[in-house]
Formats: sequence, C-alpha cells, structure tokens
Amino acid sequence: MKRIAKFHKVSEDRFIKDWKDTFAAATDEEIKGIYSGIRLPRRATAGSAGYDFFAPADFIVEPGKTVKIPTGVRVEMDTEWVLKCYPRSGLGFKYRLQLNNTVGIIDSDYFYSDNEGHIFAKLTNDTNEDKTLEIPADTGFMQGIFVEYGITVDDDVTDVRNGGLGSTTRK
Repeated sequence: MKRIAKFHKVSEDRFIKDWKDTFAAATDEEIKGIYSGIRLPRRATAGSAGYDFFAPADFIVEPGKTVKIPTGVRVEMDTEWVLKCYPRSGLGFKYRLQLNNTVGIIDSDYFYSDNEGHIFAKLTNDTNEDKTLEIPADTGFMQGIFVEYGITVDDDVTDVRNGGLGSTTRK
C-alpha cells in the first residue's frame, strides 16, 4: 500500500473565518471550541478504502434541506493523486444524503491555495421518506478515497491554482 498523503487541520484563524461565513451568529469562543475538537479523517478498519470525515459540530438536516460544513481539514498529497469525497454509505442509503457536487474532488495543489485547502462538504438530505438527518459532533458523515490518476501524453499545463471551487477555470 502506497503512503501518499497526510491530513492536517487548517489554521484556527482560517477555520474561524470560514465558520463565520457559514454560521454568522457563532462567537469566536464557540468556534474555537469546535476547532479544538476537530478530528482528522481516518479509516475505520485495515480493509477500509475510505477515510471518514467527522462532523465538527452537531448538524440537523431536514428533508430537502442543505448544510455547508467547514470540516477544518486539509490534505497534503503526492501530485499524481486526488482525494474523492462521498457521503458515508449508510447515510446515503438511509437518507439519500448527497454531496451537492455529487463527488468532491480535492486536487493535490488545493493544499497550497489561499484558503489553506480547507475542505468543505455541502450536503443535501434528499429523502423521499420525510426523514430528518441528525449528525452528532464527532460522527463520520463523509468519506474520502485517494485515487491515482494519469494525464495525456501531450499535456503541457504549467498553471498554478490559487483558490477553491471553480478556480482552475477562471481567467
């Protein structure tokens, strides 16, 4: 098994800024408490492919509603790899929980972005059974799987990323 990545927390300042952007009513002290409890993603068993991301706080997602979760996590990985993020299988099965972008793609150069490569999850409870989803703090809600990728033989891209969603196609 190749060892190609390492998870880190974003800085406390970055987390406070991003948390306030999503949850404006939170105080710095509340956010610092959430930040101190962040767990880095980990596999549950030796045979697990996915690294579980843990909720930094309690979240309730009503049927048909969406929540944006700043995870407080960033990942440093070898350049030939990508981290693909999905809802935990059980939550998808029970609640039709979905990532709004269907699959989160975390490129290796995102780690060096202006936002420290802060990984967010935007989740929608797409239940058709009127089920409310409760995600307690420190509970796995998303999983990330590292995948190696290749490029075409005539690829000569040298541009460098600086930003998050959509930044690689902005000019």
